[in-house]
Amino acid sequence: MDADTLSRENAHLKARLAEVEAALVEVQEANRRLEGILRASQRERFGKSSEKLSPDQFNLPLEDAELAQGVLEAAQEKAAAALAQARGEEPRKPARNRGHLPAHLPRIERVIEPASTLCPCGCGEMTRIGEDVSERLDVIPAQFQVLVTRRPRYACRRCS
Repeated sequence: MDADTLSRENAHLKARLAEVEAALVEVQEANRRLEGILRASQRERFGKSSEKLSPDQFNLPLEDAELAQGVLEAAQEKAAAALAQARGEEPRKPARNRGHLPAHLPRIERVIEPASTLCPCGCGEMTRIGEDVSERLDVIPAQFQVLVTRRPRYACRRCS
């Protein structure tokens, strides 16, 4: 590595350090505000009666606490993101599987045919036009399996 590369990397690291320190200062400030709100609410609840707030003013510290909590959470998320980025990590999206059961589970298929595939009007056999497939998870103690139920749909081509 030459001196120019090292100086660029040093400048980059100093900039990242400044970002992380700024995020840390934000978190500390939000934490300080929350502690002040907590002290004020404790003084209101446990302090001398002359120092107590009127019932109308009781909700004001709670609103400040909610606001400060939101600021604190945002600052913590920002600091965590800055630290992860400083480490070179990419933010991961959670792997989710919505609506599909795992493919490795054994499947037991059951086909439910209608009692008769003859057309009610008497013109002959009905033709299969599709099917409805539903899967549900069945738990047998210490064993998992997927029950697949197929319900073929039939229609007569002659008497639409």
